[in-house]
Amino acid sequence: MIPEIRERINAEFTDERFRAFLHELNTTYRYPTDFRSAETPIFLSRDLAGQLVSGAEGIVAQLQTPEFTRHASTAIPDGCSVPNEAPHPVFLQVDFGICRDDNGSFVPQLIELQGFPSLYGFQAFLNDTTRKHYSIPPTFAAAFNGYDRESYTELLRQVIVGTEDPAHVILLEIEPEKQKTRIDFAVTEAMLGIRTVCLTKVKKRGRSLIYDRDGVETPIRRIYNRVIFDELQRKGITAAFSFTEELDVHWVGHPNWYFRISKHTLPFLKSRYVPECRLVSELKQYPDDLSRYVLKPLYSFAGLGVDIDVTKEKLDALTDRSQFLLQRKVEYADLIRTPDGYAKAEVRMMYIWPETPGARPILVKNLVRLSKGRMMGVDFNKNKTWVGSSIAYHEPVWS
Repeated sequence: MIPEIRERINAEFTDERFRAFLHELNTTYRYPTDFRSAETPIFLSRDLAGQLVSGAEGIVAQLQTPEFTRHASTAIPDGCSVPNEAPHPVFLQVDFGICRDDNGSFVPQLIELQGFPSLYGFQAFLNDTTRKHYSIPPTFAAAFNGYDRESYTELLRQVIVGTEDPAHVILLEIEPEKQKTRIDFAVTEAMLGIRTVCLTKVKKRGRSLIYDRDGVETPIRRIYNRVIFDELQRKGITAAFSFTEELDVHWVGHPNWYFRISKHTLPFLKSRYVPECRLVSELKQYPDDLSRYVLKPLYSFAGLGVDIDVTKEKLDALTDRSQFLLQRKVEYADLIRTPDGYAKAEVRMMYIWPETPGARPILVKNLVRLSKGRMMGVDFNKNKTWVGSSIAYHEPVWS
């Protein structure tokens, strides 16, 4: 997107440099990266970076309206509501595919959004490591709103740990040592001094939760929640407590927002950056050309259950049409020139929304996924290079 930078990065690339980059990513912390890291960062032109910021900010603004509150009131499935809901999410993700408009110019198009944490620790580490091994122009930033490593870490500390002793704050996950995102847990632990704890290792005493910290039973007062509800249900995990009961803990990233800001939100949004999306149950008739649409389960994570080859027969066979979305398919543009063809990109705009009174969502980081397959998943990019997890740099023109 910035030809002179792309040409220099490509010309400087060597297998040895990439191996050194991967070695640092995989050996610095307790866990390696269990997902593929791409061979290159990307560099956003002022126009495209401006559209990404404008598009994300416009979408996030819609999430702060009374109209959205009414729409989101039906988002939580029966039996999944967690008590003591916070008035807003702490973490917001807005995912855009980079496409081309009718004039051939690059334009972001919304793929999904989440009221749930992303790789807030790893992306900071990835930026540090990328700058060591690649020639990133010194005026280009991966963060927004002026955050550097120190101020960003302090913001994370304020929202996750707060004024609590880190010993009483945990990152909660299901079998964290088996998760592909475990590198992020390790980075977060190092940044904040908290521990990652498996859901099944938490004990309950009345309304209190306890975990073992170096052989000492330690009360849990704040939970940085990374448990995905559909994984919890899919695996049939048994724990000492239920999310839906009254507990004397503070959820950092209240679980209800996993549902309230999700695919359920997509039909509500209106923007030039948001492709048409409807609940299948609300369709009076199917679109004429279903090949231009994608079918998504209302509640799923990481692309599970998404069908990119939609047919009338598949739609007719749905047993509960209110649980599926039909979204106009986003055609990713050939964006990054690589040694063996072009890669497509998806850019996640990552927000933190502090819980202090009057606070607003703050755009802090980005996360990039590069692909050469039909979708942005590992299964669609097997045996391909210059694909996987990455980061985007832009000139810091916003305050």
